[in-house]
Amino acid sequence: MSGVIVTCAVTGSSHTPTMNSDIPVTVEDHVRQSVDAAGEGAAVIHLHARDPNDGRPISDPGVFREYCSGIKAESNAVISITTGGATGQTIEERLRVIEVLKPELATCNLGTMNYGLFQMIPRYEGRWKYDWEEPFLESTKWEPFVNTFGDIEYMLTVLAEKTGCRFEFEAYDIGHLYTLAYFADRGLIEPPIFVQFVMGTFGGIGPDIENVVAMKTVANRLFGHDLEWSILGGGRFQFDIVTAGATLGGNVRVGLEDGIYLRKGKLAESNAEQVAKIVRILRELSREPADPAETRERLALKGLGQVAF
Repeated sequence: MSGVIVTCAVTGSSHTPTMNSDIPVTVEDHVRQSVDAAGEGAAVIHLHARDPNDGRPISDPGVFREYCSGIKAESNAVISITTGGATGQTIEERLRVIEVLKPELATCNLGTMNYGLFQMIPRYEGRWKYDWEEPFLESTKWEPFVNTFGDIEYMLTVLAEKTGCRFEFEAYDIGHLYTLAYFADRGLIEPPIFVQFVMGTFGGIGPDIENVVAMKTVANRLFGHDLEWSILGGGRFQFDIVTAGATLGGNVRVGLEDGIYLRKGKLAESNAEQVAKIVRILRELSREPADPAETRERLALKGLGQVAF
């Protein structure tokens, strides 16, 4: 088997500082945790941005540039930048950072959907560190995440042409795979097609082993040898789901964006801890993590010398 491409999603926008004080907030935190995660075996670092003063999700290209340049100075990991951002951000805000920084890899969410975070509120009621946290989570009850067919087409054509970036396609349900197949059939996606199965988001497909098999089966049927797939598990299902994916031959993603625990009852103290754990599991399965050079070759990326940071 080829090496396993390990992605580390270091911060995201789903979890708030109250939930785990080790979620990176400052620029220095993001850079250090990303470099340390790469040192433990993550070939891809996936980035969202936070206000360094209070940790709220932001889409400021200047902050992203500080993250990216800091990571690049100490690591040759592939940097993947979100186009999903956070609920409430416009598509223009979310794509601006890709236009400015021209990364090798960016995410592309495969549809508009309910993306529920509000159900976590009761667990932390009365303990909020910042006053933005509860209203932000509550807003996901009323406001969907928006990525229209037109948005996706724009990313695959205009944005790709302007920046040279390729995409990690985030599939939150089986229907998203058929959306991706539509664009692939139109010739708008050059293989390999890198798909991330997102399991366990409230509003998307559930974190069940049967669903992992179903996603893989459909993706194999639609994309065949053009497919390069990975998997992440949300919340407490994180390591169960990614281990199941690895046993089926997939790549894996971990990180504090997806889950804030290392194991039951034990909050993760860093992203590197989670990467080290999944690498140990992979090696017990007789699989090795892919390095950045192998990852760039398999995903047909343009190379670190072609970014704008």
